[in-house]
Amino acid sequence: MPEPLPSSADVVVVGGGHNGLAAAAYLAQAGYDVVVLERGSVVGGAAISAQAFDGVDAQLSRYSYLVSLMPERIRSDLALPIQLIRRRYSSYTPVPGETTGLLIDAEDAQRTKASFDEIGASSDYDRWVEFYRDTEILAQTLFPTMTDPLLRESEVKSLLETRGPGRRLWERFFDTPIRRLVHETFEHDIVRGVVLTDALIGTFPDSDDDASLGACFLYHVIGGGTGDWDVPVGGMGAVSGSLERAARNAGAKIVTDAVVSAITDEPAVEFDHGGSSHRMASRLVVSGISRDDTWRLAGVAPRASTIEGAQVKVNLLLARLPRLNNPDVSAEEAFGGTFHINESGSQLDETIAQAQAGEIPEPIPCEVYCHSLSDRSILGEGLRESTAQTLTVFALNVPHRLIAESDPDSIREELQERVLRSLQSVLAEPLEDCLLRDANGQLCIETKTTLDLEKTLGLPGGNIFHEPLGWPFVPDSAPLDSPAERWGVDSGSAHILLAGSSARRGGGVSAIGGHNAAMAALELLA
Repeated sequence: MPEPLPSSADVVVVGGGHNGLAAAAYLAQAGYDVVVLERGSVVGGAAISAQAFDGVDAQLSRYSYLVSLMPERIRSDLALPIQLIRRRYSSYTPVPGETTGLLIDAEDAQRTKASFDEIGASSDYDRWVEFYRDTEILAQTLFPTMTDPLLRESEVKSLLETRGPGRRLWERFFDTPIRRLVHETFEHDIVRGVVLTDALIGTFPDSDDDASLGACFLYHVIGGGTGDWDVPVGGMGAVSGSLERAARNAGAKIVTDAVVSAITDEPAVEFDHGGSSHRMASRLVVSGISRDDTWRLAGVAPRASTIEGAQVKVNLLLARLPRLNNPDVSAEEAFGGTFHINESGSQLDETIAQAQAGEIPEPIPCEVYCHSLSDRSILGEGLRESTAQTLTVFALNVPHRLIAESDPDSIREELQERVLRSLQSVLAEPLEDCLLRDANGQLCIETKTTLDLEKTLGLPGGNIFHEPLGWPFVPDSAPLDSPAERWGVDSGSAHILLAGSSARRGGGVSAIGGHNAAMAALELLA
């Protein structure tokens, strides 16, 4: 017989995504009774690995796929055996309609400069070096604060001043809308696009000065104090798996297939599990789900504003990497970093305008990532010894509003066709010739839309950040009186703390939201 569920706990964690698991591990390590309730059959949320194709032994990072924002402090505190691989190539971006492209080689500055020269962007090279030298200062200054109580704006300005160009950095990256900054800084269309994509991953601008774009850009360039995006050995399942083990080893109880129906004021959590209704009293509730879903469970009216994601994700399994239109860049180099496709500055502007006008972009801007070039452990033994490769294609500027009312299957098929057409535009051979087939003879292609993310993961509007990102600090006038406010995990209810991407400084696979919710909880429980 299954172990009976407790009727109470010190802390009930709603949602077993990676942030919920991190919060549970910290609190259980501190000696508190912790129960995690996860509605799915497995924990991990968006940070999972799965066999996506029937009869094909490959564990793909199904949703999230790279790690940048997870602090070493969290990995050390929880003794997480997470291995990360640094990629040599930052990015490759073909010039649309030509056989040249911009290759950013993190280990060879001369080759990178030669690539700028080749596409006619020589005048942008020194600007590029200076621009990213500035983002390194931001990273070194801000990233260490992500696991501390929130700073106020004036405190961040003071920190930047200690590094010299503080006022210039503030005016450049916080006072200037990122799209305007990029267009004023760089001249070449390709260079502008490479920079701008970091502001558009999963976001969609309602205006040119949309502040969430600047915050999205900042989060992309400060991770680890360097801005590098690394490959997790074993895939995302290894990341969430290590957090699950840390939580269980510390004594947390994890209950899967537990569908929460209410969070009451006592506080208590009501949920269905094993065909029965349950009620679990607690001193605190930590919510790893979205703010809107947390409010719904607590009986609070949701916000009137629309929250939406703006991406399509396509997973592919190939027998080999395809040849490129550019004979001077190998497929291993191009796919070894982030491969930008139809993402020049003007193409991004045009596709934003198309989407704002209610049209699905064409050509759809994409970026491609190949996990298996860095880490072949995600492939079964037979595939590991072959030339097989995994590809993740992440398409931009497809806001949820364009697909929300569509038939899920038909819109998924249409978006998949557009994504594959965009990828094909930079290849020298048919992509289909390189694709593997599953046990049923079907091509190994899996597509996830915002509708899929909303239904499967509970992401509002398919938004991978749960809501528009904000700066990782607060205005001087913001109240920081309670532990929840100081740690950026305030839900609006005294007995509920936000641990997921809805927390300030949430977003991405970082466990920062879980850490900060746990720190606030420790203050409240003491």
